[in-house]
Amino acid sequence: MLALLNSGIQWLASGADDCVSWLQTLVYVNVLQPLLFRFGLMNVDEDAFDALYWVIVGVLEVGVMYALLRPLEALMPAEKWQDRKGVGVDAVYTWITRLGILNLLFFFAMQPVFDRAQGWLRLHGVMSVDIDNLWPGVTTQPIVAFAIYLIVLDFFGYWYHRLSHRYGIWWELHAVHHSQRRMSFWCDNRNHLLDVLMQSCMFAAIALVIGVPPAQFVVLVALTNFVQNVQHANIRAHFGWLGERLIVSPRFHRRHHAIGYGHEGTTYGCNFGVLFPWWDMLFGSASFNRELEPTGIRDQLEGVRYGEGFWAQQGLAFGRIARRLGARGRNKAAARDDTSVA
Repeated sequence: MLALLNSGIQWLASGADDCVSWLQTLVYVNVLQPLLFRFGLMNVDEDAFDALYWVIVGVLEVGVMYALLRPLEALMPAEKWQDRKGVGVDAVYTWITRLGILNLLFFFAMQPVFDRAQGWLRLHGVMSVDIDNLWPGVTTQPIVAFAIYLIVLDFFGYWYHRLSHRYGIWWELHAVHHSQRRMSFWCDNRNHLLDVLMQSCMFAAIALVIGVPPAQFVVLVALTNFVQNVQHANIRAHFGWLGERLIVSPRFHRRHHAIGYGHEGTTYGCNFGVLFPWWDMLFGSASFNRELEPTGIRDQLEGVRYGEGFWAQQGLAFGRIARRLGARGRNKAAARDDTSVA
């Protein structure tokens, strides 16, 4: 059965790769190569050809996401809006992020560094991580290795997410994501660019450490992205008692975005899981509340603005960080003054 499943997955992956490769060649020959030639950039033609593959994957991913999730949002919305004002900027974030350039840039840029590091470790008799061979005959199966990679990356994703709520300066970056009060399948990618860079670097580093092959890394990123689109979609969906505990649902994740719970609560929020709610259940941050709650950040109700446009959202985050650092400096100075007086 496992062998049949592996064969089926490999057949699908091969077919998808052939389709993308055909589109890659078509676009390169008819569009990209003439432009490179015209502007005297043929010295980067090979890199441009390779990058085009992942751009096409990103475009197809956004197309599939829209075709599947937009009708569901129209047919079974979790909440009804009079208009979709404010959602458009999230589409901008999506196109920037989903083209995959940042993730791939870090992954391939860091590959030589990790190759040299692994060579140095082997030279000094230090074993490197080799998940494929943890259980010969089992973990060497592509589908098993892929599942392990997914779980390991999701574990680190949980802690990255949870810590971004715990520390004030980091939170001000992540707050860009939580400031959207009209959740839709687009808003998963509504993140501060600095946060995106940090996250891309971390995931690329972990993927390289555990030995994720480049082809599987791209699939892992695409799969994770799509599941997170589903989680953020404005759809009234519940996976049942068991399903809710196997994979993060729109209802489970909406609780994370709820005012008063997503960032506040007893542990600076709840429901931090990226793909799986297991980590929330294990580390005491799960909440399976089924009520439909308003989303956003509490101080938005008090008039605090997080920006309506892309650049405003980016800039205001730095402004909030500067105010935090300024307040911290003033508090330290006041503490020193009190000590000297005493």
